[in-house]
Amino acid sequence: MGDSDVTMKDLVEFIAKALVDEVGRIEISEIAGNQTNIIELKVAKEDIGKVIGRQGRTADAIRTILNCAAAKLSKRYILQIIDE
Repeated sequence: MGDSDVTMKDLVEFIAKALVDEVGRIEISEIAGNQTNIIELKVAKEDIGKVIGRQGRTADAIRTILNCAAAKLSKRYILQIIDE
């Protein structure tokens, strides 16, 4: 499996599935921009705290992983976490 086989969307989905209880309610969309892509992560209201973490530490960690993976592709990504 090469680098191009796994997208940033897949990476965020993999991490989110490991964190939440309501796996079926995860929705991920990607908005492509000229220089920056935005990944929107929607989870169930009950799971929003698990994805964000205490003082936003889990969300920051997910963003760090996303930015490191994106840097290998010379791209920039922003993660937005949205509760239903």
